[in-house]
Amino acid sequence: MSTSPIAHSADLSRLRAEGYDITVVDGHLLVRDVPFVTSARTVRNGVLACPLDLAGDTTTPPTTHVMKFAGEYPCGPSGIELDAIRHSAISENIGGVAFTFSFSSKPTSGAYPDFYEKVVAYVRMLSDQARSLDPSADARTFPVIEAPAEESVFIYEDTATARAGTTNANSKLAGQRVGIIGVGGTGTYILDAAAKTPVAEIHIFDGDVLLTHNAFRAPGAVSIDELRVKPKKVDHWAATYAKLRRGVIPHPYNITPENVAELHGMDIVFLAVDETAEKLPIIEYLEREGITFIDCGMGLTLTDTDEVRGQLRVTVSTPTKRDHIRALGRIPLGNPVVDDEYATNIQVVEMNALNAMLAVIRWKKIFGFYADSEHEHDMGYVIGGNEIINQDHAA
Repeated sequence: MSTSPIAHSADLSRLRAEGYDITVVDGHLLVRDVPFVTSARTVRNGVLACPLDLAGDTTTPPTTHVMKFAGEYPCGPSGIELDAIRHSAISENIGGVAFTFSFSSKPTSGAYPDFYEKVVAYVRMLSDQARSLDPSADARTFPVIEAPAEESVFIYEDTATARAGTTNANSKLAGQRVGIIGVGGTGTYILDAAAKTPVAEIHIFDGDVLLTHNAFRAPGAVSIDELRVKPKKVDHWAATYAKLRRGVIPHPYNITPENVAELHGMDIVFLAVDETAEKLPIIEYLEREGITFIDCGMGLTLTDTDEVRGQLRVTVSTPTKRDHIRALGRIPLGNPVVDDEYATNIQVVEMNALNAMLAVIRWKKIFGFYADSEHEHDMGYVIGGNEIINQDHAA
């Protein structure tokens, strides 16, 4: 079985995105779980099939309007056979499925323009009858499709991207190597978003163990049994996202001047650590290597009336603009001081998530996924006024 024609053909991709259970087997397109009515007026599921016309790994318009069928001969709601589409009895095995009938229904135009139109037309002929008896009958079952390692970083196929029509935009991130330094509250949300893109590798660096308070400012839910084991954060999160994708690589230690070269070859590095003094050697290395990086900052305080106030910061450094980091002091690089608003340790899950998502959006803008009219290299979000402030725009 090959999924390549499905990924490379708009008509087949559309069928899969809309939830049809399609596969390519032995040169045929198979459509499973197609509801139809039996002569006993019961609703069953059959399989449709037709030869797949290809130019390389891309479909061309179907050369025949005939469709094969595996199942009892379909009937109308009254149990009378559908003579209008009768073609012939056959005996053919395709991919282990025994096909016993072929149907003929030529469109008014004389030919189907693509396989989407052909499949949907035949599915409607059968499932419309079935819905008269069972309104829930639907060939759009949205099956989980396993993605082979040689074709995708994902364990199962990314139907969300195909469904949204953002495949080309998403491909701009394909193959990237991403580094995330620190997988606490903000870092885990960065990981969560990055894991759902087609980047090749996500390297996560953190020497801490996963503790109870971490579970309350991270995506998803951590079980009490997992907390009792006290795993390294990176090991826990790498195992969590291994359910979704390949290429999440844990590094159970912090980045230091001695091992900073492990960031060599990264396309983007996210700094999601609180310790400002530790950032300087990392930033200096990334600058020397010409690596783009994004630093996240969060400064929250508690007022006398027990209201949380403060702001978030996302600072970007690219090979074309780095002067704002030191000249304007956008990233605190010394030892934390009492009046450094980004040195406070109040963290709230939605602020961690928002800080991470603002950083991820900025990354995706840099690489062309999102439109970017501002090209800001520093932005802040102020909670009280619900304001976003952009500054340090690239020329």
